[in-house]
Amino acid sequence: MRAQILRVAMALSLTAAGWLALGQGRGGGGNPAGPPGDVQLPNGKSQREEILKSERQQNIKEAAQIVDLAKELQQELEKNESYVLSMASLKKTDEIEKLAKRIRGRLRHY
Repeated sequence: MRAQILRVAMALSLTAAGWLALGQGRGGGGNPAGPPGDVQLPNGKSQREEILKSERQQNIKEAAQIVDLAKELQQELEKNESYVLSMASLKKTDEIEKLAKRIRGRLRHY
């Protein structure tokens, strides 16, 4: 059971890292004025570009949190002698899943 949970945690963290890598290529190098209908901020920058930049930074931050939680979960599972999971371990898996869903949701915006 520990191995299965560890595989799930690692798969979630790798999936999040993949989403993050795919999301980094978005929003760059296009038309400097932006797509038709794009709102320009008072400083002259594209609102869409600023949103994408902000979301990218948040994705990086949350992907790092996923990696940290997965490592903590792995350590807890390795320390645990019994086949029973602690509530803390289950909460970590829930948090990993929530973070991965948030990242996926942001990557699907555009």
